[in-house]
Amino acid sequence: MESIQDLNRENITIDEGSMTKILNWAYDSALNGIPGLGTAEDLAKDFLKEGLPYEKCVDKLIHWQDAKCATSGFITGLGGFITLPVAIPVNLASVIYVQIRMIAAIAYMGGYDIRDDRVRTLVYVCLVGNSGVEAIKDVGIQVGTKAAKNFIKNKVSAETLKKINQKVGFRLVTKFGEKGVINLGKCVPIVGGVIGAILDGVATQAIGKTAKKTFTPA
Repeated sequence: MESIQDLNRENITIDEGSMTKILNWAYDSALNGIPGLGTAEDLAKDFLKEGLPYEKCVDKLIHWQDAKCATSGFITGLGGFITLPVAIPVNLASVIYVQIRMIAAIAYMGGYDIRDDRVRTLVYVCLVGNSGVEAIKDVGIQVGTKAAKNFIKNKVSAETLKKINQKVGFRLVTKFGEKGVINLGKCVPIVGGVIGAILDGVATQAIGKTAKKTFTPA
């Protein structure tokens, strides 16, 4: 395990395998919580307790998440608590964690079991939008318009889920690098700019809306 303090060295390379490990770390952290932040379930319950319909609850969560992400202290404040499975800068890891926690909370609001591996995979898919849907189709699964409901109904094997997760990991890597590999030692300034863009309101809203549509109550 790499501590945050060890992640400033050069020539760090991340491929889809490493990204999949990061996704799994972020999802496990969202499920179980990290010091100073509640779980995805806790986050969902904070909004559900108001008794609003699913869509309004999700809209409020996305709006709150948007504002929270814009607060740099929220991201950098995670640094002292995060231990990562692979070498990656804390700002990139924080982005992935924050987005996954939001999506998992939306899935919980929709009545889905966020400890189900199929739901985990769908959460990852939401991070890359239509590209993620293509990753599902690539392994021969048709999800249609009610993505989560149809995906959950399928008896998807663990091996198939693993393949989808890897495809999503590759697509995330290509957001930050070229040819499916990030060399963070050479392109940290570029990556930093991309991270800043991901955290803007438009991107947060887009990911939230994808999750809202995906996890419509079954």
